[in-house]
Amino acid sequence: MAPSSPTRDHQLVERLRPHLRALPSAAAEDEELVARLARAKLALLGEATHGTHEFYAERAWLTQRLIRDHGFNAVVVEADWPDAWRVNRYIRGVSDDTSAEAALSGFQRFPTWMWCNTVVRDFVEWLREHNHGRPPSQQVGFYGMDLYSLYSSVRAVLDYLDRADPEAAQRARSRYACFEHYGEDSQAYGYAASFGMKPSCEDEVIQQLRDMNRRAADLMTAASVDRADLFYAQQNARLVRNAEEYYRTMFHGRVSSWNLRDSHMVETLQALEKHLDGLTGRVRIAVWAHNSHLGDASATQMGELGEWNVGQLARDRWSDQAVLVGFTTHNGTVTAASEWDAVAERKRVRPGLPGSFEDLFRQLGVERFWLPLQGNPALAEVLREQRLERAIGVIYQPRSERTSHYFHAHLPTQFDELIHIDHTRALEPLVKEPIWHAGEPAETYPSGL
Repeated sequence: MAPSSPTRDHQLVERLRPHLRALPSAAAEDEELVARLARAKLALLGEATHGTHEFYAERAWLTQRLIRDHGFNAVVVEADWPDAWRVNRYIRGVSDDTSAEAALSGFQRFPTWMWCNTVVRDFVEWLREHNHGRPPSQQVGFYGMDLYSLYSSVRAVLDYLDRADPEAAQRARSRYACFEHYGEDSQAYGYAASFGMKPSCEDEVIQQLRDMNRRAADLMTAASVDRADLFYAQQNARLVRNAEEYYRTMFHGRVSSWNLRDSHMVETLQALEKHLDGLTGRVRIAVWAHNSHLGDASATQMGELGEWNVGQLARDRWSDQAVLVGFTTHNGTVTAASEWDAVAERKRVRPGLPGSFEDLFRQLGVERFWLPLQGNPALAEVLREQRLERAIGVIYQPRSERTSHYFHAHLPTQFDELIHIDHTRALEPLVKEPIWHAGEPAETYPSGL
């Protein structure tokens, strides 16, 4: 990889400039971009941070266009299945929640601002209004695909079986009792099981999933069965099985646990595809998650370390029916925490590091643009070399930014389309801590990073 230099970057900027597509005030107004997404079965819409207003807003507007004008009928997000299902019930008008904010209040696990924020609240209200008056088969659904909800998914399986089959509920309760000694602390279970301090619950959760799968196979076509309710319970049983394995492996290295998590996400997408096709005969899905999940891992340092992700697996499963869209920004503010399980803060985002894509895009002098990477060999040649790319998750550590938040990537194979917004602002949480209102004071960052 050749080192970056001012002269080389200037030449690259001039070669890159003809490929830019200036972005309107809302990406959803760009007909070429929307058309490229609308051809797909899965539009995977990323984000470079978990706390940037513009990333969330642009995804929401693009998704509204895809739903309204192109028949997309599901939104799947990087969130827990039971919490998202509560929102799904609200937008379909079948819950006791009286507002989007109430429906989103189920997101209690850190980081709550990822889904309890003003953009998602307004989007959820839009989904409910869109669904109003439509029959269930023509409504849009809202679903989660993450696997952190081990204990709440256990409760969901038991609640369903208590209503549907008390005898089966008793068997499930006996199996899931294996988890009772850990105070609903999934990591404590994983630590004890992975190091042999306590027996694992692997056999029990596998057996319970098999029972739920048999139940689904036997009952899914029965006229008297609520197929959505059954599917919800079956997915919770699958989640418990995958989460049990995830928490057992997380203490043995990042690669194995990351791969299990993203494999579960794709399993969820496949299960939803089958379920929605059986209910409606059509499946078109907008997926919201971080760039690190949705950009093809094989084009990044992640892949070199043995990791795969949703974007890579989606290309393997759906080929060109999956369109991968990345987002980047150069500077601004972001909602993030300073450490795990800490309060949300409004932090300054440092300017992109020299040699990074963010710095390169800043040199173009265009505030908002997108790059049509898919099927564009001339642009792929311009961007043929790997460069640094930034990823900010729920924690942002600007003082160690190079090691904490940058990795090398080959952009033309990582994404199909790339949206850059040079200056962005922090996502607004629904419940704002005083520290968020105060924002981060100006400071002089250390130069030796």
